[in-house]
Amino acid sequence: MGRLFGADGAVKGEALNDLSCELAMTIGRACAYELAKRNHRRAKILIGKDTRSSCKILESALIAGICSAGGDADLLGVVPTPAVAYLTVKYGADAGIMVSASHNSYEFNGIRIFSASGDKLNDAVESEIERLVLEAPDEIPNASPENLGDILNEKNAEWDYVRYLLRDIQADLGRLRIVVDCANGAAYETAVKFFRGLGITAKFLNVEPNGVNINEDCGTEDLTALGKAVVDSRAHCGIALDGDGSRCLMVDEKGEPIDPDRMLAALAYFMKQDKTLSANTCVVTRATNLGFFRWAKDNGIVTSTASGVSERSIHERMTTDGYNLGADGSGRFLFGKVPDTADGELAAAKMLEVMAKSGRKLSEIAGIFTPYPTIDVDVKIRHECKNMWESVPEITEMLEYCSEKLAGDGRIYIRESTVEPLIRVTAEGRDEEIIYQYAQAAAQTVAEHIGEQETDNENG
Repeated sequence: MGRLFGADGAVKGEALNDLSCELAMTIGRACAYELAKRNHRRAKILIGKDTRSSCKILESALIAGICSAGGDADLLGVVPTPAVAYLTVKYGADAGIMVSASHNSYEFNGIRIFSASGDKLNDAVESEIERLVLEAPDEIPNASPENLGDILNEKNAEWDYVRYLLRDIQADLGRLRIVVDCANGAAYETAVKFFRGLGITAKFLNVEPNGVNINEDCGTEDLTALGKAVVDSRAHCGIALDGDGSRCLMVDEKGEPIDPDRMLAALAYFMKQDKTLSANTCVVTRATNLGFFRWAKDNGIVTSTASGVSERSIHERMTTDGYNLGADGSGRFLFGKVPDTADGELAAAKMLEVMAKSGRKLSEIAGIFTPYPTIDVDVKIRHECKNMWESVPEITEMLEYCSEKLAGDGRIYIRESTVEPLIRVTAEGRDEEIIYQYAQAAAQTVAEHIGEQETDNENG
């Protein structure tokens, strides 16, 4: 049986093709049936979505599947992914579903399922839903006409989520002026309510979604306009969210981007000072900048590396060991909450708390850690070559060669997108010129064997 769900419990792909209406409806049917069977009652399933044009279509397919199998579909409207996780618990639902492809462009979409506890479905439930969808959809019975599911619109979903966020911020942030780029995505309304609810003077960019402009040259995908707006308005900083509200990036008062690992360093350092950092430990992944590990050791902060690079891996390590700070290096931060889902709005507010409590500028706070130079090279690959690079000897041999040459002073690795046919080669180390050469060599090898075209995306 092929895999349906990714590491974070999501089905992703090109909307209406890879992720078809038929597939979405079958997923809805399988969820409603399996959860009802396990819980011995009619399933209640929440559905949230972002702003891309395909969301309404896929949401409708999910509703049809859930209700035809006898489950109730409670609609949250456009809300961030972490809102679905929280509201699933608050509203006592059996599951929550988010329709979003996060930071990807509008032609892609995804279906992510949360358990009743707001976490990823447990492996047994996920495996059975996967089996029903891929192998045995005919095993799912239709509900009788008198037992069809209902559809409910949850009118207070946005405010219930915003009030939940507001309770977590204790510092007085009223003196701050900020600019927030909402990426024309899922947080375009909740972010306005949240940051204004904190008493902050805020200007908001990209809050006019039209179905196709989500993440388009804005949000976490492009900080150019945000940086300019911060400088022009003399704001203290800028905040960029992604399409589903799970990621956060920032620019300082000069309009300069702040690397996510610098944000992690600032949070860890000041939480340690406040004696609120559990066991003086933060959870990281192999994608965390190599220099961070040495910086953390020098500052008495312990790093615990998650088993994988996914949000789920970070969450599992934090839950198992009781830690309250983790990050994946791309702008997703977790804070040991229940449920604990990466939340861009909350991460931004936590950084604003650091600024308010310390009385320091963001550039000064971020300056406590300087990452090793990093070079990213994106390579578009042929669709039929997805998930194949590790079986291509020329690619693995090139990575081994580069790794040997960089040993001690740097590293190189590959990450493949779970949505797009795209591979990112990342190299980092002390010498920027050297890592640039190795990143280019590895990317060229990928392009020659499985690629379509190559584009540079360099971050010094």
